[in-house]
Amino acid sequence: MHLDAFDLHQPTSVEEALALAQRHAGKFDFLAGGTDLLPNYKMHLNVRPHLISLDHVAELRAFRPEAGWLGATVRLRNLEGSSTLRRRYPGIAEAAEEIATPLVRASGTVGGNLLVETRCFFFNQSYPWRQALGFCLKADGDQCHVVPQKTRCYATFSGDLAPALMVLDAHAEIAGPGGRRRVAVADLYDPKGDGVRRTKLGPGELLVGVQIPPGAEHLKAKYSKLRVRPSFDFPELGVAVALEEKGGKVARLEIALGGLETYPRLMRAQTSPLVGERLTEERVKALSEDLVKAVRPVHNTFLAPDYRRKMTGVYVRRAIGALRSGS
Repeated sequence: MHLDAFDLHQPTSVEEALALAQRHAGKFDFLAGGTDLLPNYKMHLNVRPHLISLDHVAELRAFRPEAGWLGATVRLRNLEGSSTLRRRYPGIAEAAEEIATPLVRASGTVGGNLLVETRCFFFNQSYPWRQALGFCLKADGDQCHVVPQKTRCYATFSGDLAPALMVLDAHAEIAGPGGRRRVAVADLYDPKGDGVRRTKLGPGELLVGVQIPPGAEHLKAKYSKLRVRPSFDFPELGVAVALEEKGGKVARLEIALGGLETYPRLMRAQTSPLVGERLTEERVKALSEDLVKAVRPVHNTFLAPDYRRKMTGVYVRRAIGALRSGS
């Protein structure tokens, strides 16, 4: 495997990065930690002739956990190692320390994990392997091999931070040709898209950072992850839960799931009816069963879809139990 030649640009401001993005529209990728993008380039997956490095843009490196601000190029190891973040937002710290390996977390970034490429048996392969098969809809081909058809890619979302941020109602700040805007992390992803275009970022737009809202630090929160090799694998299932109880009843309950479908999902349709109710063992069991019915994993990762669905209920019950017991 080798990297083909590309032009590397090193802007020092968000505005300069956006100008470069406009100049090289359709022919560039933003480069942060590079822990996912560069291995894909070595596999000749959707290579662009221009890379716009974000490493020298100071604004993107801002890390203010006491104010709930995580810049897009903050290293994952900073999240993992921050006592302030762990005290205020334990679910985010848990998600960060579950990502890959210490070496990857030293380079990988907040924005990189939120916008990480989706993964699939038929996509994450060498060029000769994919060529022999006939390529796929996500790279070089015109057909999905997971669910055979030519309109939608079923590669699986493989990030960990998104579910942990979703349950806290965090918002992403996005800069682009039209100015800056904020959107809920839960709305950053495109559930109605073709699966190749993963997010609702417009052409030339850049993720600046994430703002966690005031009051989120009072929620009990937890993140748990199912994977084949606990030392470094991508999630086969990621479960984030945030809970607030008052007078023994649910004041707020949020659950977000990753690693199952093409995008991470905030499961409010299943959790909203529990507000004002007591979380009895029967209600938690019914909730977990509703979640199992709602998710639709496909067979494009190591573990079977039925197993991942069943483990969704198990992990949700465990997480809620841990939050209520304080463990």
